[in-house]
Amino acid sequence: MPTDALPLLDRCRHPLVRDLAWVLLVPDLIRMPWPGRPGRDILGLEDDERAARWLDTLEAWPQPLERCIGNALKGRMGLYHERLWQFLLGWAPGTELLAHNLRILEGKRTLGELDLLYREGDNEAIVHLEVAIKFYLGLTEGPGDAESQARWIGPGGADSLAGKREHLHRHQLRLADHPAAREAIVARLGASRVGADRPWRLIPRVAIPGVLFTPWHRPLPPPREATADHLRGHWLFWQDWHRFRASLPRGTQGAWLTKPHWLALPRTESLLALDELASRLAEHFRQPATPVQIALWHPDAGWRRLFVVSDDWPRQIPLPPR
Repeated sequence: MPTDALPLLDRCRHPLVRDLAWVLLVPDLIRMPWPGRPGRDILGLEDDERAARWLDTLEAWPQPLERCIGNALKGRMGLYHERLWQFLLGWAPGTELLAHNLRILEGKRTLGELDLLYREGDNEAIVHLEVAIKFYLGLTEGPGDAESQARWIGPGGADSLAGKREHLHRHQLRLADHPAAREAIVARLGASRVGADRPWRLIPRVAIPGVLFTPWHRPLPPPREATADHLRGHWLFWQDWHRFRASLPRGTQGAWLTKPHWLALPRTESLLALDELASRLAEHFRQPATPVQIALWHPDAGWRRLFVVSDDWPRQIPLPPR
């Protein structure tokens, strides 16, 4: 099973640098019919030694990254993830960030936003990158067949992989083709920088990292379009916790993951004893409660991500997209 065992991550101690390294290193959840994320080769960080030096520099001088993240640590996780990409494209040696969160207007109506515009190396073409970070739990019963993306829903039950995929595919990635988007890009960057006096290309890309959590109690195949190396975890009902805990090797430790730090797993020296983690879970689920993501670690078994949910989860299941 693909895990979060990322050797380059081990050298990072600053929480923001760790999350940035995670974004750089992890695979996407699905492969859509659009070009994927800019790889480490495009970013100029394909060589492990060069990437290590780049991360070491951020460890020693994290202030630019901290300024870029700003108040996003107190907001939604999607905004935090976007800010990490803004910094990555702006500071990686192989890319030049041109604009971000470019609002597209048609008259007084807002059509949407373009997440990121950047250039790759000496290529004059402008790249439009849409980004999303998602953590989905798979349902053994639900909309569609066993491989349906509609069966993979967010821990809050408000969205699904199918819904997010379709919104990216039908709207966000096509928005840049709208005449109003072209006008907005020229207005933001300037005609000379865009090359508006001649035909100019806009290349779409999409990045959608995250984790897919399969049910602990029953097998479930990956959804359609899932990448072979996507990160995986398990989820279980609170009523199954004690049986699950009995299956863990002696000496297992863990961490309670809080947003927005659902990205990089913590360093092992910060982990809690399993008894302490279990006590916190018991207190949390003493009454109807929100799902909790935890990370478990054992020196022989390695890392394991886990969502623990109330016994009546999910309280709602999002409808599949039309």
